Amino acid sequence: MDRERDSATDALKEYIYHLERRIRELEAERAELRRELRRYRMEIDKLLSPPLIEAILLEVLPDGRAVVKSTTGPNLVVTISSSIDPRKLVPGAHVALNQRGSAIVEVLPQREDPFVKSMEVIERPKITFDDIGGLEEQKRELYEAVILPLKQLEVFRELGIEPPKGVLLYGPPGCGKTMLAKAVAAMSDATFIRVVGSEFVHKYVGEGARIVREVFKMARRKAPAIVFIDEIDAVAAKRIDLGTSGEREVQRTLMQLLAEMDGFDPLDNVKIIAATNRIDILDPALLRPGRFDRLIYVPPPNEKARYEIFLIHTRRMKLESDVDLAYLAKITEGATGADIRAIVMEAGYNALRRAAKAVSMKDFLNAIEKVLKKRHRPYMEQTEYSVAQQVASESGVMHI
Repeated sequence: MDRERDSATDALKEYIYHLERRIRELEAERAELRRELRRYRMEIDKLLSPPLIEAILLEVLPDGRAVVKSTTGPNLVVTISSSIDPRKLVPGAHVALNQRGSAIVEVLPQREDPFVKSMEVIERPKITFDDIGGLEEQKRELYEAVILPLKQLEVFRELGIEPPKGVLLYGPPGCGKTMLAKAVAAMSDATFIRVVGSEFVHKYVGEGARIVREVFKMARRKAPAIVFIDEIDAVAAKRIDLGTSGEREVQRTLMQLLAEMDGFDPLDNVKIIAATNRIDILDPALLRPGRFDRLIYVPPPNEKARYEIFLIHTRRMKLESDVDLAYLAKITEGATGADIRAIVMEAGYNALRRAAKAVSMKDFLNAIEKVLKKRHRPYMEQTEYSVAQQVASESGVMHI
């Protein structure tokens, strides 16, 4: 009898333990469902709540209200929510307004224009000065004017001299101006911002000037920084009295650029590099000392530089023993670096068409004839004679 009672008691205790465990599981599940219910209610409130209006704070009034410029149009006098830290309410801050009461309910974080943000070069080019043939003097001047002040500013301070603010690279197209800028981007640890001059030109009044302000604001905030303006002649041509409304808008953008380069706000640790093929049409105000302190001419390569460029572009190419790069450099008088790169690529395609495993001298001579025939007629007659002489020597026929 006692044994049966003990067995029934144990079974009852086990059942009670099972019920208690089940109660704890249900309580945990109820708590999770309540959290999920609160989350869904908050999501519904977000979906049903009216959107906030973005505005720019202009001034905080003595009575605790604020004057803001709404993005929808007029200036407004609004109240300020008590939950906002007064130290964050500085002129120029972006704030959010409640539509119902037109009160400042939030101070928005500082943000950058997405269009301007995309101009920052995140992945640096893998080009150094060693990858650029010739231009030794230009490399030295660019290093001293841009890279050295960013790396060793204390040296300039000890000497009591002010480093150059800007460098203008000018010369014929295809001679290495953009390549030099890419090398500076790769060799410096500064923030590199690249913009094409035409990107400053917009159809809306004041938009180009605003983009210029935003670019230099971002450069100052991320200093040390380098701003590279390619094809600056698109926005910096000489100003004229007469013109269309579009030309006047370009002139407004130019004036904003001039003010940013040498205005009341110092550039501090921000350097400017610009490139152009048409220095003759640039506005004189842009070229004066204080804006572009260094004007660096990037000329077409001479024979020694052309040989170095051929070496650089053929260093990964399989060449036959008859290839004479010095001779190729000699007969390509007047060719630019871009021309030489095109010649090397065309020579590779010539070898590819022949199903050859290496590039021959004949491939290069044919490439020179094709690439430079329409561009440099004066010396192409000599090149054509060289090609004919090469073909005649291979066929065993005397060339006259």
